[in-house]
Amino acid sequence: MVSPRCLTIGTIARDVPKVTKTLISQSTLCTVGGLAKRRYQFITESTRLFSNSPQLSVYVKNSAPADKPAYSSSKSLTSSPVGTLQSTNNVEEKNAIKDISGGLSDEPFNLGEASNTDQVDWTRSFHGLSSQPFSKEAADVLMAPLEPHDIEVKPDGIIYLPEIKYRRILNKSFGPGGWGLAPRGETIVTGKSITREYALLAHGRLVSVARGEQDYFSPEGIPTATEGCKSNALMRCCKDLGVASELWDPRFIRKFMKENAKQVWAEHVVTKKKKQVWIRKDDEVRYPYKQT
Repeated sequence: MVSPRCLTIGTIARDVPKVTKTLISQSTLCTVGGLAKRRYQFITESTRLFSNSPQLSVYVKNSAPADKPAYSSSKSLTSSPVGTLQSTNNVEEKNAIKDISGGLSDEPFNLGEASNTDQVDWTRSFHGLSSQPFSKEAADVLMAPLEPHDIEVKPDGIIYLPEIKYRRILNKSFGPGGWGLAPRGETIVTGKSITREYALLAHGRLVSVARGEQDYFSPEGIPTATEGCKSNALMRCCKDLGVASELWDPRFIRKFMKENAKQVWAEHVVTKKKKQVWIRKDDEVRYPYKQT
């Protein structure tokens, strides 16, 4: 008499794929003689086979009676591990950071030849460049010597004028609304920095063209870096107007550092590393350093 356990396994064999049936037939499980030894060997092998094969697990899970075909409903397919894997991939694709190494797709609008001729396409035009000098009053403001207390010193010894003071000089010279920056190309984003070309306009004339650049450390810092890129371009354009031109004069730099700056030892509050940093003589060491 055939064992009930053998009949149960035979029922499973009708519902699993043909390859599994072949394994079952080859195991000679249902032979009356030597049943005990081969029965446990088959159960162990079947357990390993089902646990390592997601597809076989699906077949057994969705097995139907003999008079009904397997996969009678689409619901069983959607609950399979394959469907779960596809949904996981879709979520990962939605959450993935967009690759912007080619740029931000913010190329300036092209007016074209058919548009209003009264408008100037500042993305390409050099209208008004060197047509006439500005008034003496404006020139005196632009080329006025810098006050030493307006100049800042970086820890590495580089001196600079804060960006807001460039804007104040331009506002005082041309008046608020009398000047502006116009982008002349798309923002280029590399793995670590952003760059874009800008044109400085004043009283409807092109004054200067410069390319700004700014580093960033994570994708979340790209919006802030675009503003820093614009400020950097403004500073470079102002050189052509004589604004803060002393900052590029080596003799002025050496004299200013000797009279208004000093070098001190400081310790990084996080890494505890010590190094020499530059500060103004009337200033203190700032975070993340502390003077030692």
